[in-house]
Amino acid sequence: MGTLDGKVAIVSGSGRGIGREVALRLASEGASVVVNDLDGQPAEETVADVVAAGGRAVACVGSVTDEGFAERFVNTAVDTFGGLDIIVNNAGYTWDTVIQKMTDEQWDAILDVHLKAPFRILRAAQPYIRANPTDHHRKVVNVSSVSGQYGNPGQANYSAAKAGVIGLTKTMAKEWGRYKVNVNAVAYGFILTRMTEATADDDTFVEIEGRKIKVGVSRAVLDRVVSVNPLGRPGTPAEAAGAIYLLCTPDADYITAQVVTVDGGSR
Repeated sequence: MGTLDGKVAIVSGSGRGIGREVALRLASEGASVVVNDLDGQPAEETVADVVAAGGRAVACVGSVTDEGFAERFVNTAVDTFGGLDIIVNNAGYTWDTVIQKMTDEQWDAILDVHLKAPFRILRAAQPYIRANPTDHHRKVVNVSSVSGQYGNPGQANYSAAKAGVIGLTKTMAKEWGRYKVNVNAVAYGFILTRMTEATADDDTFVEIEGRKIKVGVSRAVLDRVVSVNPLGRPGTPAEAAGAIYLLCTPDADYITAQVVTVDGGSR
């Protein structure tokens, strides 16, 4: 038996990277998972991997910033699996530059995906949670960042959004405690994903919602990260997912309104 048998989870941004590992881990412990990605193929691949391992999953494809997405996300869980016990707000990306070069579009896009989207998803979930009390604790885990705790040059938009996630987390923990919902956040340091891999040049881009977004970091930046990390390396997506999993277990039933820093001791 898994620690999450019978639970139903929604995980935004779970077609790739950390979110994918979260979906796989929750499913391996017995949860039924609604997998989300902006693109259909990675979402369906994650679903296929969950099912191949004996788990239950379904895809809910689309942008978390779209009008009506939050309600569709929540309803997919309720309609497909009959409930909603775990919410993981993970979807996001970075679009960096120094403040004097940052456009309103850059600011708004990052605030929308990292802060407004989790707000909308939690708002959409509230009527179901209120109307369907349970004997067990439900869980919300919001993904923040050390950039939201300490700031980071070139990331005024991202740092502000991730700081906002922390405020949202602490407020929702107070609002939803009466519903037996634990609301926590994880603040990641340097985790190796497609967005943070070392690149040899400055010309590595991905397309996100019609925008060309630079990804990757220079080898020098990666070496600097490693040099100040007590563990001597960046984290892996599976390790990042492990922190979220821990906060979704019954062992975390008396942990709420907390921010767990997952950075290998770099701060």
